[in-house]
Amino acid sequence: MISDSQLYTLALFLGSASMLLIVLYHFLEVNAQDENVDESLKSEKVGVGAVKPVVAGAKAE
Repeated sequence: MISDSQLYTLALFLGSASMLLIVLYHFLEVNAQDENVDESLKSEKVGVGAVKPVVAGAKAE
């Protein structure tokens, strides 16, 4: 039978390992190069979080 201290050690190890893997995954995902990106999209930031400049007095598109 597994003791309480062994269970605590196992839970701590598995929790720490999972957090490290999550951080590693996010680091790799953020720094990944997009291979199939259209050339027209490379020069222009598009998507969620893309901000277009607003000029005073200009009409919205």
